[in-house]
Amino acid sequence: MSLFSIIIIVAGLCLFEVISSIDNAIINAEVLSTMQARARRWFLIWGMVIAVFLIRGLLPWLIVWLATPGLGPLEAITATFSSDPKVIEAVEKSAPMLLIGGGVFLIFLFFHWLFLESKNFGLRGEKFFYKNGVWFYSVVSVILAAVVWLALGKDPLMAFGAVVGSTAFFITHGFKQNAEQREKDLSKSHLSDMSKILYLEVIDATFSIDGVLGAFAFTLSVPLILIGNGIGALVVRQVTIGNIDRIKKYLYLKNGAMYSILFLGVIMLLDSFGWHVPSWLSPAVTFAVVIYFFQKSRWENNKLLVK
Repeated sequence: MSLFSIIIIVAGLCLFEVISSIDNAIINAEVLSTMQARARRWFLIWGMVIAVFLIRGLLPWLIVWLATPGLGPLEAITATFSSDPKVIEAVEKSAPMLLIGGGVFLIFLFFHWLFLESKNFGLRGEKFFYKNGVWFYSVVSVILAAVVWLALGKDPLMAFGAVVGSTAFFITHGFKQNAEQREKDLSKSHLSDMSKILYLEVIDATFSIDGVLGAFAFTLSVPLILIGNGIGALVVRQVTIGNIDRIKKYLYLKNGAMYSILFLGVIMLLDSFGWHVPSWLSPAVTFAVVIYFFQKSRWENNKLLVK
């Protein structure tokens, strides 16, 4: 892997982590505003260590290790940089199952946003899908059935990976939905600061799954995922501290995040079925989509200022 590829991958991972964590940052900021200064400092410092090293570092390593039984714990970390033929063969054999699971998860995540979540409508057609939200479960069921059918013809383990990806989506979605409902209660409740910190850590862990699974569209290298997602998590923490109101003014950043998730999910599915996907494509798509919706947000803000 060349130095240029590493830089592009890390930059793409960082950007994707930031935009996919916007909702998480907003929830954190709202709850932190109800806590004492000492508790806020503890969460922003030690919570950062937990978020980066224990979750964004441990989770991708655990996923790669479990998906590749032929690798030991240390080999799971260095696998993508190894020249050992056995290690390379083990990674290549397990990669399709990992990629198809992550791809299904991300595609489900996009369609849930498109059909069921309230949003600022950034593109034509979004309002139509939102009004017909009842079709979400039908659409994702058909997608899963088609993906599993195609995967069975290639490798039964890939079909199992697709089912695991859909299961992971519905489990994490339940946690997220509960987090969003509880956020208002937490901001008004008389719970102790320690209770709120523990709850925020659970929320962080839940929201980080999107970023970790999406990271596999960029690379299977655990060290690069840790670096890229870690830098992104640092940026999100800075946003949480002082710039959350400014971020909220960019109305279509969430749209950019979700369309990036769609494209990354499709890339992962194509890659799992053997299509050659260049390493620069995922970062390039992410940057292009985010820049478009960022500019669209700026145009909208300028229109409001003129009025």
